[in-house]
Amino acid sequence: MSADPAFIIVGGGLAAAKAAEALRELGHHGRLIVLGDEPERPYLRPPLSKGYLLGKEDRASIHVHPESWYADHDVELMRGTRVAAVDPWAKEVELDGGRRMPYVKLLLATGSSPRRLPVPGASRSNVLYLRRVGDSERLREAFTEGARIVVIGGGWIGLESAAAARAAGAEVTVLEHGALPLLKPLGREAAEVFAGLHREHGARLVPHARVERITGSGDRADGVLLADGTRLPADAVVVGVGAAPNDRLAREAGLEVDDGVVTDARLRTSAPDVYAAGDVADAYHPRYGRRLRVEHWANALHQPRTAALGMMGEEAVYDRLPSFYTDQYDLGMEYTGYVGPGGYDRVVLRGSAAERRFIAFYLSGGRVLAGMSVNVWDVIEPVRNLILSGTVVDEARLADPAVPLDRLLA
Repeated sequence: MSADPAFIIVGGGLAAAKAAEALRELGHHGRLIVLGDEPERPYLRPPLSKGYLLGKEDRASIHVHPESWYADHDVELMRGTRVAAVDPWAKEVELDGGRRMPYVKLLLATGSSPRRLPVPGASRSNVLYLRRVGDSERLREAFTEGARIVVIGGGWIGLESAAAARAAGAEVTVLEHGALPLLKPLGREAAEVFAGLHREHGARLVPHARVERITGSGDRADGVLLADGTRLPADAVVVGVGAAPNDRLAREAGLEVDDGVVTDARLRTSAPDVYAAGDVADAYHPRYGRRLRVEHWANALHQPRTAALGMMGEEAVYDRLPSFYTDQYDLGMEYTGYVGPGGYDRVVLRGSAAERRFIAFYLSGGRVLAGMSVNVWDVIEPVRNLILSGTVVDEARLADPAVPLDRLLA
């Protein structure tokens, strides 16, 4: 293998694969290397808590590109390869074992990892997290008819895992730190919709839950002990309490790191010729005038092209609205926009929350900041246009399904 300097991408997920794709599409004909620490070629992560976990998608369907794509596009995909260090001054990456590889441009697309539960007993073998394809397969093995599953955390991963467990016939208890799952990001009315959905499908929700320890003997957990003395028997425990950016390489290399690897709007880090994209990037967003680190798939899908343009010497900024989606039971949801903590003063619903078919609009000062559609399709584009317009809306018309959303811009 040549030791010539290359464009190097560190990471083995969607962001890494899309960056390689974008570089080739944009006309980079030089050496291009993708260093991923997993044995799999880059794959999509949303199916791991949705279709793949439910057994509706096979392993082949989750990959970003066919196996042949990398050879066909002269991309050196080095799987199972851990990067030990980055030297931005020598412009080299160091692999486990000491081998050093020079780069011309470097993209950090190292993603994030599940936050670990900091209580006694949490290291037992049937305390499960979800990030990689093997994690999804372990969950699927645990989700069997009659199995007692305790889910710690009522966020998106926790609720999607709970829905998959119930679909398999498991007994499910969801422990939520707050009053309702998703209360902070969605507001009470929308959060009640998700809570009602899970209760209707037989899951037990425990609010204000404080986990004291994971009980068990030897390597196996057999329950969860709460601070109030309640003990919940469990055949497996699923932990979904957030994710942390994989920023070790950047931090140890002396790059600026805060909530992830700090970048400007062009996804340039504080080191020359080093970029970051995807879950690990704490990127300045021109629309919001602040840095955002967004862990959802849309950033991993779209940010790499902006980074690739920068690596090619072009000027481009990443200013897309954040977006994500979820599928739980018979509920499909799409969300676009951004609202920080305490950032909205009104939620306006169009449709019926009781029937779980509605759009929720999050407003501040009469302007729509974000929109969430639940079992209502083909509306994300007009919702996005409404957000971008900054129009002060008539709330009565916004709530009226008879008024087309594009009419609110008139």
